[in-house]
Amino acid sequence: MKRQIEGFKQYLTVEKRSSKNTVESYIRDLLQFSQFCTSLKINNAQKVKTATINSYLEYLSKEKKSDATKARITASLRAFFRYLISIGVVNENPVNAAVKNKVSKKLPGVLDASEIVLLLSQPSGDDYKSIRDKAMLELLYATGIKVSELLELTVYDFNLQLGILHLRNGKKERIIPIYPAAVKSVTEYLVNVRPAIVLETEQDKLFTNMNGAPMSRQGFWKLIKHYALEAGIKEEITPHTLRHSFAAHLLENGAKLQDIKEMLGHSDISSTQIYAQYIKNKYTSNYAKFHPLAK
Repeated sequence: MKRQIEGFKQYLTVEKRSSKNTVESYIRDLLQFSQFCTSLKINNAQKVKTATINSYLEYLSKEKKSDATKARITASLRAFFRYLISIGVVNENPVNAAVKNKVSKKLPGVLDASEIVLLLSQPSGDDYKSIRDKAMLELLYATGIKVSELLELTVYDFNLQLGILHLRNGKKERIIPIYPAAVKSVTEYLVNVRPAIVLETEQDKLFTNMNGAPMSRQGFWKLIKHYALEAGIKEEITPHTLRHSFAAHLLENGAKLQDIKEMLGHSDISSTQIYAQYIKNKYTSNYAKFHPLAK
């Protein structure tokens, strides 16, 4: 199966032009699944059946893997077998008929508007780091892009005069509006800070560390944790928190689910519908809490 996984890796890298992080995540999940299959004396993807997938999901549950982890692994397996169908190795996708209740979607953590304002206001200094950090946080909330996408942005991905971000992710492209305050923050960073910290002319990444090298996901994780602490936000903060908040706030204020789907870059509307469930739960909870006859 490892040879087939290597072929899938080439497909993701060359044809799909997926990001390095995406490819690594897929391959890590598939190699772990391959080890599980080897323990069952299954050495070829053609021998994998729906029962094999269900057995693996049960194994993951016994290993105390979270629902989010199981959802990600299931998505990796589904994409792998979809690829094998496309090249004629298998005829059907064994993941599609796997037990549906093995994986459940967890509602995302979302900050309310006041918490967002607090978080975005934390980098308030006029030093290089504060200006850079403010631009990063503003841009994440303005566009809803993933942290991995943020860190892959180049100086050529913006039209700041029009206030839009042109995001390229493999063969997919999407255009996302940017609100004026975020445009201002990014412009200040580009004009006054980046030229001073990025001295290598061939470096085109938009955001770097203070030494001019590309910023890591771990570096950004520490950054957002620090500012959440400074803002006194008690909710659990993850690198995806601003993305989830972006989507939930747009939906709450009347945006269409289909438009949010396009801005987030979701391939399936079902991935976006989780935010509708979040909004429903929020208002149902508030109704039960505050309506005098609902108590």
